[in-house]
Amino acid sequence: MGDLETTSSCPDPPDRSADYFQVLFEGATAPGPPAPPECPFCDLRQDRYPTSYTGHWILLEPRVLVPAHTLPPRRRWVITSTGTAMNLWDAEPLPGARCRVPHRIVCPYLVPEVGRPWVTVLRRHNRERAQRLFELPEEGLPDTG
Repeated sequence: MGDLETTSSCPDPPDRSADYFQVLFEGATAPGPPAPPECPFCDLRQDRYPTSYTGHWILLEPRVLVPAHTLPPRRRWVITSTGTAMNLWDAEPLPGARCRVPHRIVCPYLVPEVGRPWVTVLRRHNRERAQRLFELPEEGLPDTG
């Protein structure tokens, strides 16, 4: 048996199995660089940040910053001064605090987990963005023949 070089798009699991569960639970499963920062389900480009779990990344909605109290606990992400995304978990947000929205709760191709009206609107917006990328209109295309 020779040395086999294996490549994987999945990062190595954290050292502790409890950490690996947290990575999955928090959705820190985005492909790391050099892969493009796109959702594997809807192909929309997102903001990708490293997490405190070595080798694990999270996709956050680009240009979307919301009042922290509007997101449920464990879905509130902030970017630290070092550029690492940190999940606030159950910490009660300070008045006026803002946080980032994880893409997985507004991805149009994943099962919705949060029933807040603005989340539904953002999912609908993402669905329209994804359709523009992949579903060209049948009528009105120029004749190339």
